[in-house]
Amino acid sequence: MGPMIDTSGALVLFSGGQDSTVCLAWALDRYARVETVGFDYGQRHSVELQARAGVRARVSERFPDWAPRLGEDHVLEMRGFGAVAQSALTAERAIEMTSKGLPSTFVPGRNLAFLVYAAALADRRGLQVLVGGMCETDFSGYPDCRRDTLDAMQSALNLGMAQDFRVETPLMWLTKAQTWSLAKALGGESLVDVILEDSHTCYLGDREHRHPWGYGCGTCPACELRARGWADWVAEGRPVLHAEVVEP
Repeated sequence: MGPMIDTSGALVLFSGGQDSTVCLAWALDRYARVETVGFDYGQRHSVELQARAGVRARVSERFPDWAPRLGEDHVLEMRGFGAVAQSALTAERAIEMTSKGLPSTFVPGRNLAFLVYAAALADRRGLQVLVGGMCETDFSGYPDCRRDTLDAMQSALNLGMAQDFRVETPLMWLTKAQTWSLAKALGGESLVDVILEDSHTCYLGDREHRHPWGYGCGTCPACELRARGWADWVAEGRPVLHAEVVEP
Protein backbone atom coordinates (compact mmCIF):
# COMPACT_ATOMS: atom_id res chain seq x y z
CA MET A 1 0.00 0.00 0.00
CA GLY A 2 1.17 3.53 -0.75
CA PRO A 3 1.05 6.38 1.71
CA MET A 4 -2.20 8.11 2.64
CA ILE A 5 -3.01 11.00 0.31
CA ASP A 6 -2.54 14.35 2.07
CA THR A 7 -5.21 16.90 1.17
CA SER A 8 -2.70 19.74 1.65
CA GLY A 9 -1.47 21.28 -1.57
CA ALA A 10 2.20 21.05 -2.51
CA LEU A 11 4.38 23.26 -4.69
CA VAL A 12 7.42 21.48 -6.15
CA LEU A 13 10.51 23.52 -6.98
CA PHE A 14 10.89 21.91 -10.37
CA SER A 15 13.94 22.43 -12.58
CA GLY A 16 13.35 19.50 -14.91
CA GLY A 17 16.42 17.66 -13.59
CA GLN A 18 16.75 14.20 -12.07
CA ASP A 19 16.30 15.28 -8.46
CA SER A 20 13.31 17.55 -9.01
CA THR A 21 11.64 14.90 -11.20
CA VAL A 22 11.92 12.40 -8.35
CA CYS A 23 10.57 15.07 -5.99
CA LEU A 24 7.63 15.66 -8.32
CA ALA A 25 6.81 11.95 -8.30
CA TRP A 26 7.23 11.87 -4.50
CA ALA A 27 4.77 14.75 -4.11
CA LEU A 28 2.24 13.30 -6.55
CA ASP A 29 2.33 10.07 -4.59
CA ARG A 30 1.43 11.94 -1.38
CA TYR A 31 -0.55 15.09 -2.07
CA ALA A 32 -3.96 15.55 -3.64
CA ARG A 33 -2.94 18.74 -5.42
CA VAL A 34 0.54 19.42 -6.78
CA GLU A 35 1.76 22.45 -8.71
CA THR A 36 5.26 23.13 -10.03
CA VAL A 37 7.43 26.22 -10.21
CA GLY A 38 10.58 26.87 -12.21
CA PHE A 39 12.96 29.81 -12.11
CA ASP A 40 14.54 31.66 -15.03
CA TYR A 41 17.58 33.27 -13.39
CA GLY A 42 19.66 33.55 -16.55
CA GLN A 43 21.23 30.12 -16.22
CA ARG A 44 23.52 29.01 -19.04
CA HIS A 45 21.93 25.57 -18.99
CA SER A 46 18.48 27.00 -19.81
CA VAL A 47 17.67 23.78 -21.68
CA GLU A 48 16.40 22.59 -18.28
CA LEU A 49 13.54 25.08 -18.60
CA GLN A 50 12.57 23.37 -21.84
CA ALA A 51 12.90 19.91 -20.27
CA ARG A 52 10.37 20.80 -17.58
CA ALA A 53 7.37 20.70 -19.92
CA GLY A 54 8.47 17.38 -21.40
CA VAL A 55 8.86 15.74 -18.02
CA ARG A 56 5.46 16.98 -16.83
CA ALA A 57 3.79 15.75 -20.01
CA ARG A 58 5.46 12.35 -19.79
CA VAL A 59 4.52 11.93 -16.12
CA SER A 60 0.88 12.75 -16.89
CA GLU A 61 0.89 10.32 -19.82
CA ARG A 62 2.50 7.39 -18.03
CA PHE A 63 0.91 7.72 -14.60
CA PRO A 64 -2.87 8.15 -14.92
CA ASP A 65 -3.34 7.97 -11.14
CA TRP A 66 -1.08 10.98 -10.72
CA ALA A 67 -2.29 13.00 -13.71
CA PRO A 68 -5.44 14.44 -12.04
CA ARG A 69 -3.33 15.69 -9.12
CA LEU A 70 -0.83 17.55 -11.31
CA GLY A 71 -1.95 21.17 -11.40
CA GLU A 72 -0.57 24.34 -12.91
CA ASP A 73 3.03 25.05 -13.79
CA HIS A 74 4.63 28.44 -13.10
CA VAL A 75 7.89 29.94 -14.37
CA LEU A 76 9.15 32.95 -12.42
CA GLU A 77 11.57 35.44 -13.97
CA MET A 78 14.61 36.05 -11.71
CA ARG A 79 17.26 37.27 -14.15
CA GLY A 80 18.06 40.27 -11.98
CA PHE A 81 19.02 37.94 -9.16
CA GLY A 82 21.12 35.79 -11.48
CA ALA A 83 23.03 38.88 -12.65
CA VAL A 84 23.81 39.91 -9.06
CA ALA A 85 24.75 36.41 -7.85
CA GLN A 86 26.97 35.71 -10.84
CA SER A 87 28.58 32.27 -11.11
CA ALA A 88 29.69 29.72 -13.67
CA LEU A 89 26.00 28.82 -14.10
CA THR A 90 25.06 32.32 -15.23
CA ALA A 91 28.23 33.60 -16.93
CA GLU A 92 30.96 32.33 -19.25
CA ARG A 93 33.31 31.20 -16.49
CA ALA A 94 35.26 28.02 -15.97
CA ILE A 95 33.80 25.38 -13.67
CA GLU A 96 36.44 25.13 -10.95
CA MET A 97 36.96 25.35 -7.21
CA THR A 98 37.06 28.88 -5.80
CA SER A 99 39.11 30.34 -2.96
CA LYS A 100 36.14 29.70 -0.64
CA GLY A 101 36.41 25.97 -1.26
CA LEU A 102 33.14 25.94 -3.22
CA PRO A 103 32.61 25.14 -6.91
CA SER A 104 32.29 28.17 -9.18
CA THR A 105 28.82 26.79 -10.03
CA PHE A 106 27.60 27.91 -6.60
CA VAL A 107 25.06 30.74 -6.99
CA PRO A 108 25.10 32.53 -3.61
CA GLY A 109 21.70 32.37 -1.94
CA ARG A 110 20.00 30.72 -4.90
CA ASN A 111 17.89 28.26 -2.90
CA LEU A 112 17.02 30.97 -0.39
CA ALA A 113 15.79 33.24 -3.16
CA PHE A 114 13.92 30.36 -4.79
CA LEU A 115 12.11 29.62 -1.53
CA VAL A 116 11.08 33.25 -1.01
CA TYR A 117 9.58 33.39 -4.50
CA ALA A 118 8.03 29.95 -4.14
CA ALA A 119 6.51 30.80 -0.76
CA ALA A 120 4.98 34.00 -2.12
CA LEU A 121 3.46 31.99 -4.96
CA ALA A 122 2.30 29.24 -2.59
CA ASP A 123 0.66 31.82 -0.36
CA ARG A 124 -1.36 33.11 -3.30
CA ARG A 125 -2.19 29.60 -4.54
CA GLY A 126 -3.22 28.24 -1.13
CA LEU A 127 -0.43 25.63 -1.00
CA GLN A 128 1.11 24.72 2.35
CA VAL A 129 4.03 22.47 1.38
CA LEU A 130 7.17 23.46 -0.54
CA VAL A 131 9.08 20.47 -1.95
CA GLY A 132 12.71 20.77 -3.04
CA GLY A 133 15.42 18.38 -4.18
CA MET A 134 18.14 19.76 -1.88
CA CYS A 135 20.52 17.12 -0.56
CA GLU A 136 23.59 17.13 1.67
CA THR A 137 24.62 13.50 1.20
CA ASP A 138 25.74 13.45 -2.45
CA PHE A 139 26.10 17.09 -3.48
CA SER A 140 28.57 19.77 -4.55
CA GLY A 141 28.97 21.33 -1.10
CA TYR A 142 26.50 24.18 -1.55
CA PRO A 143 25.70 25.59 1.93
CA ASP A 144 22.11 26.45 0.96
CA CYS A 145 21.41 22.74 0.39
CA ARG A 146 21.88 21.87 4.06
CA ARG A 147 18.86 20.94 6.15
CA ASP A 148 19.91 23.40 8.88
CA THR A 149 19.75 26.20 6.31
CA LEU A 150 16.33 25.10 5.14
CA ASP A 151 14.99 24.78 8.68
CA ALA A 152 16.05 28.36 9.35
CA MET A 153 14.49 29.48 6.06
CA GLN A 154 11.24 27.69 6.88
CA SER A 155 11.07 29.55 10.19
CA ALA A 156 11.80 32.88 8.51
CA LEU A 157 9.14 32.33 5.85
CA ASN A 158 6.51 31.41 8.40
CA LEU A 159 7.36 34.39 10.60
CA GLY A 160 7.50 36.81 7.70
CA MET A 161 4.34 35.61 5.98
CA ALA A 162 2.27 34.55 9.02
CA GLN A 163 2.05 31.11 7.46
CA ASP A 164 2.61 27.49 8.41
CA PHE A 165 4.66 26.31 5.44
CA ARG A 166 6.54 23.01 5.49
CA VAL A 167 9.72 22.74 3.45
CA GLU A 168 9.98 19.08 2.48
CA THR A 169 13.29 17.67 1.20
CA PRO A 170 12.74 13.96 0.44
CA LEU A 171 16.26 13.52 -0.98
CA MET A 172 18.12 15.25 1.85
CA TRP A 173 19.75 12.13 3.31
CA LEU A 174 19.94 10.01 0.15
CA THR A 175 22.92 9.22 -2.03
CA LYS A 176 22.48 9.62 -5.76
CA ALA A 177 22.24 5.82 -6.03
CA GLN A 178 19.38 5.89 -3.51
CA THR A 179 17.69 8.65 -5.51
CA TRP A 180 17.59 6.30 -8.52
CA SER A 181 16.29 3.61 -6.18
CA LEU A 182 13.56 5.91 -4.87
CA ALA A 183 12.49 6.71 -8.43
CA LYS A 184 12.01 3.02 -9.11
CA ALA A 185 10.09 2.59 -5.85
CA LEU A 186 7.73 5.43 -6.77
CA GLY A 187 7.13 4.76 -10.45
CA GLY A 188 8.94 1.59 -11.47
CA GLU A 189 10.98 1.33 -14.65
CA SER A 190 8.60 3.77 -16.34
CA LEU A 191 9.69 6.63 -14.06
CA VAL A 192 13.34 5.62 -14.39
CA ASP A 193 12.89 5.86 -18.17
CA VAL A 194 11.32 9.34 -17.91
CA ILE A 195 14.35 10.51 -15.93
CA LEU A 196 16.77 8.96 -18.43
CA GLU A 197 15.10 10.30 -21.56
CA ASP A 198 13.39 13.54 -20.56
CA SER A 199 15.06 15.08 -17.50
CA HIS A 200 18.10 17.34 -17.80
CA THR A 201 20.89 17.86 -15.27
CA CYS A 202 24.02 18.83 -17.24
CA TYR A 203 25.39 22.29 -16.37
CA LEU A 204 26.52 22.82 -19.98
CA GLY A 205 23.11 22.04 -21.48
CA ASP A 206 24.36 19.09 -23.56
CA ARG A 207 21.46 17.13 -25.11
CA GLU A 208 23.53 15.51 -27.86
CA HIS A 209 25.43 12.87 -25.91
CA ARG A 210 23.38 9.96 -24.54
CA HIS A 211 24.96 7.97 -21.72
CA PRO A 212 23.55 5.00 -19.75
CA TRP A 213 22.39 7.54 -17.14
CA GLY A 214 20.84 10.01 -19.58
CA TYR A 215 21.94 13.06 -21.59
CA GLY A 216 24.83 15.36 -20.74
CA CYS A 217 28.44 16.36 -21.34
CA GLY A 218 29.67 13.71 -18.90
CA THR A 219 32.34 15.96 -17.39
CA CYS A 220 30.63 18.74 -15.43
CA PRO A 221 30.00 18.21 -11.68
CA ALA A 222 26.27 17.59 -12.21
CA CYS A 223 26.93 14.90 -14.82
CA GLU A 224 29.62 13.29 -12.67
CA LEU A 225 27.28 13.04 -9.68
CA ARG A 226 24.47 11.62 -11.80
CA ALA A 227 26.77 9.13 -13.56
CA ARG A 228 28.37 7.94 -10.33
CA GLY A 229 24.98 7.47 -8.69
CA TRP A 230 23.75 5.45 -11.67
CA ALA A 231 26.87 3.27 -11.67
CA ASP A 232 26.56 2.61 -7.94
CA TRP A 233 22.86 1.76 -8.28
CA VAL A 234 23.47 -0.62 -11.18
CA ALA A 235 26.31 -2.26 -9.26
CA GLU A 236 23.93 -2.82 -6.35
CA GLY A 237 21.47 -4.59 -8.64
CA ARG A 238 19.10 -1.61 -9.11
CA PRO A 239 17.25 -2.12 -5.79
CA VAL A 240 14.01 -0.39 -4.76
CA LEU A 241 14.30 2.02 -1.84
CA HIS A 242 11.81 1.45 0.95
CA ALA A 243 9.85 4.61 1.76
CA GLU A 244 10.52 4.39 5.48
CA VAL A 245 14.23 5.15 4.99
CA VAL A 246 13.70 8.30 2.93
CA GLU A 247 13.67 10.56 5.98
CA PRO A 248 15.67 9.97 9.17
